Amino acid sequence: MRVFWKSGYEGASLPDLTAAMGINRPSLYAAFGNKESLFKKVVARYVEQNSGRFKAALDEPTARRVVEKLLHGTLNPATKNCPRGCMLVQGALACSDAAEAIQKSLACERSNMETVLRTRFEKAVADGDTTAGQNPAAMAKYVATVMHGIAVELASGADIKTLQAAADIALRAMPA
Repeated sequence: MRVFWKSGYEGASLPDLTAAMGINRPSLYAAFGNKESLFKKVVARYVEQNSGRFKAALDEPTARRVVEKLLHGTLNPATKNCPRGCMLVQGALACSDAAEAIQKSLACERSNMETVLRTRFEKAVADGDTTAGQNPAAMAKYVATVMHGIAVELASGADIKTLQAAADIALRAMPA
């Protein structure tokens, strides 16, 4: 997972992957079929490992607290020994046409997250937790865009305190 997370799908070489797993190339093919199949299994594992924090954020009592927890979670990943940023963003940020299926797969994962956020914001509007007339789809897109931007900045080595200040500004855009 760390190899794909750090290097992206195309940047992760088979020698790097086999070295990280402590196996040889024939064993990788025997166990996973090919690099794409391995990547898909890694993405599923990544989503599984990170779904708890996402679900915990969604359980917050207000939409604002949901967003606050999500942004803080993006800035402070639970696993400190992992690459900075988000593998669903980094995995296929820059790929050739040959990896279009990977790009679409990761876009689908990100879209699923956005759909869940939209549903949570629809509940917030229905419950009167946020200003009537708010657009839950636009709110979800906004939050996802900020989270993905933070992930890219983290992966680029941006200062966490500076990103925290940016996240605080984004939070001010959310209805109290």
